[in-house]
Amino acid sequence: MEKQKILIVDDDENIAELISLYLVKECFDTKTAGDGESALALVDSYSPDLILLDLMLPGIDGYEVCQRIRKTKDTPIIMLSAKGEVFDKVLGLKLGADDYIIKPFDSNELVARVRAVLRRAATTPTESDPAQNTDFEHTGQFVEYKNLIVNISNYTVTYEGQLIDMPPKELELLYFLASKPNQVFTREQLLSQLWGYDFMGDTRTVDVHIKRLREKLSDKYGWSITTVWRIGYKFEVR
Repeated sequence: MEKQKILIVDDDENIAELISLYLVKECFDTKTAGDGESALALVDSYSPDLILLDLMLPGIDGYEVCQRIRKTKDTPIIMLSAKGEVFDKVLGLKLGADDYIIKPFDSNELVARVRAVLRRAATTPTESDPAQNTDFEHTGQFVEYKNLIVNISNYTVTYEGQLIDMPPKELELLYFLASKPNQVFTREQLLSQLWGYDFMGDTRTVDVHIKRLREKLSDKYGWSITTVWRIGYKFEVR
């Protein structure tokens, strides 16, 4: 069986080598990069299954590296940082990171998070190409509202007659809420249902994904993703 490949991006060579040792011991293949430019080059040449990305890098920082990768690839990214401010976590998630680990971390925790993110990625279908032909029949499991069709069978969202670009986890969240109109869910319920019990993040992850959905979908058609103060969210149909 081919080993899964992990790209470790950290300007501290000792930390990068230590992480590599942990992962090689767990039968992963690894490569390391000490700066953002090298990391971006290896993303193309090495084609990693997951990227461990430090935030504070010389030249291009981790946020910028993440943003550039997300323009063309869905490779899972776990951000690494010695900083624990909420701002850093939320920004990282907004830019497309899948998880966030604060240094120093336990080697067992690191390996557990790597395996959890890889598991989720392996069970998530590839998102559809928004440039493909939009004139097709919707089959399988889907929900439909005015100017909105969310199809969980083929992972497509049609909005105002056009397929729109939507990462799988956003689509799953939208489908889950839209399939249960006017039902309120707490952030914890959504986190458990969609990310699973082994997800190491926090409820801000849900907030970030809701914000992304609202940026893509207008509320002018009699439905909207509504915040229920102090509780959570619902897909409101008026």
